[in-house]
Amino acid sequence: MSIATRAATTVWDGDLESGNGTFADTSSGVLDGQRVTWGSRTVAPAGKSSPEELLAAAHSSCFSMALALTLGQHQSPPERLEVGAEVALDEVDGVPTIATSKITVRGTVPGLDAAAFAGIVDEAAGLCPVSRLFAGAEITVDAQLV
Repeated sequence: MSIATRAATTVWDGDLESGNGTFADTSSGVLDGQRVTWGSRTVAPAGKSSPEELLAAAHSSCFSMALALTLGQHQSPPERLEVGAEVALDEVDGVPTIATSKITVRGTVPGLDAAAFAGIVDEAAGLCPVSRLFAGAEITVDAQLV
């Protein structure tokens, strides 16, 4: 049984180069109406989103939740975590492929030293469901206490 299920639909009009898509029927409704184009994905966002941006948002939010949980389990709840994700669309064997996600973590965790923080970050990385989804991708984590 699922813990949670969320959904979204993209309605695409036209060909790849000149067409565009619009998100609809998203579970929360927050993305409804947001547009996506090939140009916004590969050239410049121009106020539109892309699959890579959405994956980066998913990965950074998921990782931050896993890290907050793990820090709490170690009796070191964070004061603040800033987690970024950079998801890249690369050409692999002549095919556009999402192969990397680079996570950066800046944490304010009172009473925790850098070595303990690094160990907890590594532990949290294994708990993040989005990291597990990306298991075939190269995921790097740069974590520092602030």
